[in-house]
Amino acid sequence: MTISLELPDEDVALFKKYACLHNMSLSEFIRNIVFERIEDGYDLTVYEEALEEFKKDSTTYTVQEMKKRLKIK
Repeated sequence: MTISLELPDEDVALFKKYACLHNMSLSEFIRNIVFERIEDGYDLTVYEEALEEFKKDSTTYTVQEMKKRLKIK
């Protein structure tokens, strides 16, 4: 699939230089950046959900306590 973007020449030059410095094609660079952004958004969502759960019940256990609760030696 092909996607087209209209960007200023200065931006394209900067992106190409960065990609070249990291031994990537421009397509690889853009693809990596997009995936990183998606992952960051997902990580933030998971964090926020976990934080809300922790606020509801902030009980914590040591490793030893969990082993005992799970009957693990």
